[in-house]
Amino acid sequence: MKFQRKKRENVDITLISMIDVLFVLLLFFMVSTSFNQHTEVNIKLPEAEGSAAEEHPKTVSLMIDADGIYSLVGEDGLSHQLIDQSRAGLKQELSKLAENSKDVPFIINADDKTPNKAVMTALDIAGQVGFSHITFATLHPTE
Repeated sequence: MKFQRKKRENVDITLISMIDVLFVLLLFFMVSTSFNQHTEVNIKLPEAEGSAAEEHPKTVSLMIDADGIYSLVGEDGLSHQLIDQSRAGLKQELSKLAENSKDVPFIINADDKTPNKAVMTALDIAGQVGFSHITFATLHPTE
């Protein structure tokens, strides 16, 4: 007995539908991904003569830009702008930090064009919440 084989049809893989699926997946991942935006405060420190500060393993830093906007430098080393820029908001944030680190040096990094009121407000509130080692960051003058 002679059996006949069926002729095989050529199987084609349509690439267009695969490309569409990959494009939709790519679009989904691009939209659903959250990008970390690290903010950086641009300040120009004032110059002053004096001795270099002691190095401490842990410090609390408050940055004040030229417009008087407050930013705290977190443990990750990045500055995070305060959501509430009022006196009460600054006091609330510094109170949280002071609970665990009152003996840690508190450094105020103020731009040389920062309004005096913003610096004095930060200095006053830092003292009120219990920081005892308050210093200002400056640069050595270049001649």
